[in-house]
Amino acid sequence: MNEPLLVAFSTQKGGAGKTTLTVLTASYLHYVKGLNVAVVDCDFPQYSIKDMRERDLKNIEQNERYKVAAYEQFTKLKKKAYPVLESRPENAAKAAERLIGGGMPLDIIFFDLPGTVYNTGIVNTIATMDYIFCPIAADRVVMESSLQFASLVNDHLITNGKTNIKGLYLLWNMVDGREKTDLYRIYETVAAEMGVPILKTILPDSKRFRREAMEESGKALFRSTLFPPDRTLIKGSNLDALTDEILTIIKQE
Repeated sequence: MNEPLLVAFSTQKGGAGKTTLTVLTASYLHYVKGLNVAVVDCDFPQYSIKDMRERDLKNIEQNERYKVAAYEQFTKLKKKAYPVLESRPENAAKAAERLIGGGMPLDIIFFDLPGTVYNTGIVNTIATMDYIFCPIAADRVVMESSLQFASLVNDHLITNGKTNIKGLYLLWNMVDGREKTDLYRIYETVAAEMGVPILKTILPDSKRFRREAMEESGKALFRSTLFPPDRTLIKGSNLDALTDEILTIIKQE
């Protein structure tokens, strides 16, 4: 069995959407694309994805519609929900080893990682990743922080060959289609000069990205660790295009 790829969504600043992107990508690939994935939640101390899994399980227990949907889904897929492990960032590699040693066939292990290079333990974890995707938004603080992170990873890890990283990519997230494009062009020029590629897929700023299961709700789901995003909500989200682009990148090796 081949070793699974280690893929991180990582940013220095909160609010760029790395946790949501981790869940959406993992769920889409596991439940729709047929890959086997796992998630290591390194978002210490809040462990947002672990909390989301617990909410998802509670909502299935208390909502008959979700309960039936879960039964039908897992019967059809003939596989379980993907595992979610919580881990401090500096111990994430050991968490991945536990998953790999557990006997479950895995194609990708996703990590929700803080993007800092000022903590040796986190730097060591970042260095073990195969691919890193860094969500960015047209916000000066977020953008400058993300470019600084990407630059430091490039200069101190990738360029020196002290890492397993095969690719570091920026990803436009929460983009308002009404905004002027000048700002985006400026940042893309800066990123290009730094040698950091930006994914072609652009994710819009949409409330659907925050739509979770509710105990008494019958609404279509988008963000869930137990279900894929609803088909009716996929259109216009660009999530399908994003996962296809990511798969194209990580399968090039």
